[in-house]
Amino acid sequence: MPVTDVTTDPEALTMTLEAEFDASVDRLWSAFTDPQQLERFWGPPGWPARFPQFDFTVGGHARYVMMSPKGEQSWGSWEFVSIDAPRGFTVLDAFANEEGAPLEGMPVMRVVFAFEPTATGSRMVNTTYFTTAEALEQVVAFGAVEGSTMAINQLDLVLHDLRDYAAGRGTQLEILDDQHVRITRVIRGPRELVWKAHHDPELTKKWMLGPDGWSMPVAEQAEAVGDTYRNVWVPDPGVEGEEFGFEGELLLSDPPRRAVTTERMIGTDGPSTINDLSFYEEDGMTLLTLVIEYPDAETRDMILGTGMVDGMEASYARLEGVLATV
Repeated sequence: MPVTDVTTDPEALTMTLEAEFDASVDRLWSAFTDPQQLERFWGPPGWPARFPQFDFTVGGHARYVMMSPKGEQSWGSWEFVSIDAPRGFTVLDAFANEEGAPLEGMPVMRVVFAFEPTATGSRMVNTTYFTTAEALEQVVAFGAVEGSTMAINQLDLVLHDLRDYAAGRGTQLEILDDQHVRITRVIRGPRELVWKAHHDPELTKKWMLGPDGWSMPVAEQAEAVGDTYRNVWVPDPGVEGEEFGFEGELLLSDPPRRAVTTERMIGTDGPSTINDLSFYEEDGMTLLTLVIEYPDAETRDMILGTGMVDGMEASYARLEGVLATV
């Protein structure tokens, strides 16, 4: 993971995050100064960021919003105080409303982003300066240490070309904490088609099958937030196994970028998961990222132990073949 250290200093009134990357300073600089790239990692898993405003000039402002799987929004704003390409920049970072105005009673922080070369790539030192110990405590209590660590640990993938990332890889699983995992897969095909393949029932039935020998007779899709969906799989004649399925509710839809659903096995009283699926396109390749929230570590391990990731890889490999014919 890129993040090597996060420290808070109540005497100096600072929080400092350090991270190292196998990419040049120039490449790191571009990731932090291009809003389209920032959107891929600035929010922690489950709270991706959007930057509707980004005026990267001294005195300019940026506005960003992070949205939870249930549609909750957290807005922030930056005012660019200094810019020293490619060594770093400084912002005034504030909790804000939708228009970018700082929220009363919330701290405004000076944040210094510093980039330097290393023997193997580059290092970032991100230092946040607070005006009071209470402000530092408040932000740490909000989960700033954990959130910033998880956000910056997503940056490795942004710094590398998707084609290079996909070489020799299939479906990748990362355990983020007791309740969250992240699954990634690069799909050879444009985002619009990958989105369609996940939401068009006739296309879904052609690829979302797991191992060979199964079919999907039911693929009822949710069309609007609040609608429910239902998927059912059955074994082909002579194949071991029993019919099973999943159902849930569509919580958030932002075509073709993001869809969030609940999921529970049909016919059980077991707990639901929250599945946060996002799509990013680069040069005709689509990065699919699925963040799953489990109720606890026991449920997480039980579900992962079913061979779920292997089944997903079989499905995604089949999906690439289907997209080639669409």
